[in-house]
Amino acid sequence: MTRVLVVDDEPLAVDRLVRLCHQLAGIEVVGTAAEGGEALQLVASLAPDLLLLDITMPGLDGFAVARAAQSGGSSAPAVVFVTAHDRFAIEAFEVEAVDYLLKPVAPDRLARAIARAVLRSRAVPGSGSGYWWIPQEHGVVRLDLRAVDLLVAERDYVRVEHGGRSSLVRDTLSRVEERLDPKLFMRVHRSFIVRFDRVQAIRRMPRDWRAELVDGRSIPLGRTYLPLIRARLHAPHRGRTNGSSSK
Repeated sequence: MTRVLVVDDEPLAVDRLVRLCHQLAGIEVVGTAAEGGEALQLVASLAPDLLLLDITMPGLDGFAVARAAQSGGSSAPAVVFVTAHDRFAIEAFEVEAVDYLLKPVAPDRLARAIARAVLRSRAVPGSGSGYWWIPQEHGVVRLDLRAVDLLVAERDYVRVEHGGRSSLVRDTLSRVEERLDPKLFMRVHRSFIVRFDRVQAIRRMPRDWRAELVDGRSIPLGRTYLPLIRARLHAPHRGRTNGSSSK
């Protein structure tokens, strides 16, 4: 059971998040707080696994709460920011938030964010996040998820691009996303997840934004994902093998 603390100074926002959490299996809302100081007291007394955290609040803001909560080391809760503003995304990435959600939060978007938080809390550092058995002509081949470059939703399947090859897996992109290391992979569109060190450039086109990959391909970027993409581009270097630029 994943224990969640909801922190927001807007009662309607708290009620909505609590209601959405109650619809998810394996999630328990252990408390709510309306300001930062109260939130830290509840972190100490309730030991939640995850904070759903607003940013602009009376007293301590969400970033101060996140930094203080993270001082608990390995027992620190994961953080998902939930805010009405996209301008804080860069700072959210710098404090290693699992996700950054804009209000009003769609139920499926919240579910994916919580799933990523659960995955991160259970991950063994440096171990990657699992593997698939990929169907081949004469059997199946085990594919380490760390070898994946790009994943594309295709109806009831996900096309997995790996090392110049392409394979189909019968699964949904959302379920696949839950198994990926968020430090390596990023969802950039409802139909695309990319290994971020495969991104060569981010460019604004006449009708949309696109990511150019190191192999020359170009993929679209979804508007709802742009704040976190921009934040990741401006974050301190974290083992990227290829630089990115924006225009």
